Amino acid sequence: MNGVTTATPTIFIIFGITGDLAGRKLLPALLNLYVKKQLPSKFAIVGFSRKPFNREDFRVFVREHMNIRPGQYREEEVKHFIDHMYYEQGNFDASSSYAQLAQRLKNIDDGFHQCSNKLFHLSIPPSLYESIFQHLSNSGLTIPCGGDEGWTRILVEKPFGNDSEMAKKLDKKLGELFDENQVFRIDHYLAKEALQNILAFRFSNSLFEPLWNRKYVDKVHIKLLEKIGVEGRGAFYDGIGALKDVGQNHMLQMLALIAMEPPAATDAATIRSERAKVLNRLQPITSKNIASRVVRGQYEGYKFEGGVKEYTQTETYFRIESYINNPRWKNVPFYLESGKSLADTKTEIDIYFKNEKNEERQNVLTFRIQPDEGIKIRFWVKTPGFTMDVEPKLLKFKYSDSASLSVLPDAYEKVLHDAIIGDQTLFTSTEEVASAWKYVTSVLSSWNVVPLTIYRKGTQDVL
Repeated sequence: MNGVTTATPTIFIIFGITGDLAGRKLLPALLNLYVKKQLPSKFAIVGFSRKPFNREDFRVFVREHMNIRPGQYREEEVKHFIDHMYYEQGNFDASSSYAQLAQRLKNIDDGFHQCSNKLFHLSIPPSLYESIFQHLSNSGLTIPCGGDEGWTRILVEKPFGNDSEMAKKLDKKLGELFDENQVFRIDHYLAKEALQNILAFRFSNSLFEPLWNRKYVDKVHIKLLEKIGVEGRGAFYDGIGALKDVGQNHMLQMLALIAMEPPAATDAATIRSERAKVLNRLQPITSKNIASRVVRGQYEGYKFEGGVKEYTQTETYFRIESYINNPRWKNVPFYLESGKSLADTKTEIDIYFKNEKNEERQNVLTFRIQPDEGIKIRFWVKTPGFTMDVEPKLLKFKYSDSASLSVLPDAYEKVLHDAIIGDQTLFTSTEEVASAWKYVTSVLSSWNVVPLTIYRKGTQDVL
């Protein structure tokens, strides 16, 4: 990131600022952008939530909420950052609260002596989205106060909806209230440096793109695995499950990046269109093939987690064999695998290249998304000695070996930065959301036909 994002004063309004996401991700990202001089010289952060705070109590809360480590920042940096913060107590369902918020924003604009940009972030449960969308619109808060300067935008977290019909309903509401260029649907995985590098790697290296098709690729395995369990989020997680939590968004976005056609241009509209085309061509899962294509599991003891129903059938693990019905990828399996309480924590994509003579000696290209972000290739060389035996070796690159690692932005820094400058490349479009939910809903419609496998915590393989 080079240079200040915009010279226009900007106000960040965070709905649900007292929640976990704001404390862990949003506020630290804004603080980092401030320290890196990537925020406008005039900015404000307004927290909106139900809890009662006066301004000083709120500032004390924010400092504790961000869990700043000693020595992580200079004290004056933290103090000056928090000086830009305000709090508005309100009820998400009360029109009067939005009127109070509008007055607060007007007062801040009066202090700026000009109309400011407004960036609304919904750090709240998706069940509240529809009501907040309507109240924002009714209150006039989403109306830009001055042409290109003084825009209003809305940042929406995943999961966007709970199924295909709910996603369509929310999108219809968004379409009635906002222009598409105002809406930024966050999938922070798209902002991870290692994931962005997939496109650069594919299209900047002529060595691989000619092999990026069904003639040479045997299979693709996308993994998002975690050692931890639900970690106190039992009530929330039990109503969603692994497939909706990470499958509908993170994993399908990784699949789309791997499988998309070379874009004719690198602008947001073109790239998002190509991603959507892939998702739209996913072969639906049916009651006839689900038993052979899908595995779902639950770790032992999950039903005893706080907030989880006693007889829950919620999955904490899934594995889906997916196919893309287009000329490039026809009949190539894309395996989507994710789970909690497993042996390892890692997110990576393995691309297996065909070896017709010896399947055990396939070349494998791996994109490691986290941790230890990097790229590696498994290839085969002659074993030293008198025989012609071969052995595998790795050619690899790690971001941690790069001198520029310290300047890499966190995913939420990148998300917020791009939302300010209006670049929607790393945000999912209406078409992408609809296509992803269409596919996931095809799985969920026959989901309970598949037996729920109970697996031990820390296991390497569920089956």
